[in-house]
Amino acid sequence: MKKLFLIPFLVFALTAKSQNSSNSEQTKQIKSLTLKEAINYALENKADAKKAKLKVENSEYQIQEVRSRALPQISANGNLSYNPILQTTIIDGANFGQPGTIIQASFGQKWNSVAGLSLTQNLFDQSVFTGLKAAKSTREFYQINNQLTEEQVIERVANNYYQVYVQRQKLNVLDSNYDNTTKVKNIIKGQFDNGLAKKIDLDRILVKLSNISTQRQQVLNAVQLQENALKFYIGMPIETEISIPQTAFEISPQALSEAPNTANRTEYLLLKKNEQLLEFAKKAQEATYYPTLSLSGSYNFIGQGPQMPIGGKPADGVYWSDYSSIGLNLKVPIFTGFGTRAKVRQAEINLKIIKEDLNDTKLALDLSYENAKTQIDNSIITIKNQKENAKMSQEVLDNTKNNYIQGLASLTDLLDAENALTEAQNNYTSAILDYKLAEIQLIKSKGELKNLAK
Repeated sequence: MKKLFLIPFLVFALTAKSQNSSNSEQTKQIKSLTLKEAINYALENKADAKKAKLKVENSEYQIQEVRSRALPQISANGNLSYNPILQTTIIDGANFGQPGTIIQASFGQKWNSVAGLSLTQNLFDQSVFTGLKAAKSTREFYQINNQLTEEQVIERVANNYYQVYVQRQKLNVLDSNYDNTTKVKNIIKGQFDNGLAKKIDLDRILVKLSNISTQRQQVLNAVQLQENALKFYIGMPIETEISIPQTAFEISPQALSEAPNTANRTEYLLLKKNEQLLEFAKKAQEATYYPTLSLSGSYNFIGQGPQMPIGGKPADGVYWSDYSSIGLNLKVPIFTGFGTRAKVRQAEINLKIIKEDLNDTKLALDLSYENAKTQIDNSIITIKNQKENAKMSQEVLDNTKNNYIQGLASLTDLLDAENALTEAQNNYTSAILDYKLAEIQLIKSKGELKNLAK
């Protein structure tokens, strides 16, 4: 009786759980994601973009650090010491009216305490002046680096975005192929049931359906992996469901004008700014040849006595007095063991290296533009040809299917026509991907990647 009594409650609980799961699936929304939305999401959420912005912010503090060397340095100091045994000094007694005698005298007190302020101000230090000139370039370097990082994020996102599109298109092709093959299977099944088709024909079409299902599962897995990669590159939670609008992939031929000015590319500008910083680094090393001049000053209180001076009074034998000093400090480097010369020559070598990097980068950027332009031209021709090929393959399949139904074509002809259509559709999709990837490189070569986010 207890078991019978519990059964309705178990059924109710399972039903409620199923309904909750169903409701959860229904409330789970799929996020439609255009390329522009994906890029802007990445620029706001991807770690690389965030870190680049933080480096720009950090550059301001680096500049403040350099500027601090040109400002006064003020510090407070204090000291408390106890001398259990005072040092004895030997004095000629003649100084005290006792010629021919030696006097041993102890100077100082058991307790000493000093408290004061000290100030140092650089008056001339060539390395400080060089650092101040480099401060502006440091800020500009990180700003350009931030721009380059954003462009790299945009490029990665766009490439992966189109990769997702291609995988989804392949999935659509397989779904369409499966539907068409299923219709053919139903026709053959009807013919077989009526004794008008062979069992081997039915078996062959069932094997074809099974193969398509296997391929679909593989492509479905590839779609999931590619979507996860896209979500990673834009900084989106992996569990988020996304969809990509079809309208985002219209082919619009790019303007192929003369080669863009390489000197305006972010990669080149960053190297030029780095070259400028290396120039300052060389000047900073050369600045160590120059003398330095600084102003120093201090003001102190000193307390002395047989007991701890803090809180002590003259009645206790503790006396306090103040003293101060102002001075100019000059340092003239004479010989450093050729260390400075070695550092200057290292800086010169670094400048030569970055000049080679600039030349190599210019060649690489020019190559990227020419390759992108060539790929654009080839892709447009390929897309046109594959589109026509897919259209003709569809017509061939339709005619072959009609001929098969009428007994004028074999099943092999029909399966070959289906395979040809699938191949043509996949080739068309791949041609679009090649075009889009080349389009990204062409836009990049013009320095216009940020336009994709507008």
